Amino acid sequence: MAARVKALVAGNWKMNGVRASKKEVTALARKLAGKTKPACDVLICPPATLVTTLKEVAKGRKIAIGGQDCHAKQSGAHTGDISAEMLKDAGAAYVIVGHSERRADHGETDKIVRAKAEAAYRAGLVAIICVGETEDERDAGQTLKVIRTQLKGSLPDGATAKTTVVAYEPVWAIGTGRTPTS
Repeated sequence: MAARVKALVAGNWKMNGVRASKKEVTALARKLAGKTKPACDVLICPPATLVTTLKEVAKGRKIAIGGQDCHAKQSGAHTGDISAEMLKDAGAAYVIVGHSERRADHGETDKIVRAKAEAAYRAGLVAIICVGETEDERDAGQTLKVIRTQLKGSLPDGATAKTTVVAYEPVWAIGTGRTPTS
């Protein structure tokens, strides 16, 4: 029988937050501190500039910290990027790869997402691989086909439940107030 997987609730702060935001995390941490067996795991993915600060705030509490993206390479001339190793060194335990905004704004393909997930594994991070369809794909009845294709192209060989989280992110629902129901 397969082991039950605990739900993960992840908050992606996107390009928001400054060091003053640690008050919010401290308040959340205090609230969670009294829970001996939380119903889910809690993860905050702040901008890279806040990973270390929030890791310190979350120390000893039931909150994990993750990065919002990483480069597929460990180092090099990649101005503005951050490696999985750097995130790990800053205190991250997870990293988001394949987010729809990265796929759309930066042209990231499934092949790139796969390479980033592999980099996360090498650094000892759990890769959160995002998949999801656009409204046009949904309306055309292509949801499962799109997700299958993304998973096939994005999931590295050897991915396991310990190294990987798959996040279903219907692109058509982001920021719209529309809730996916079926």
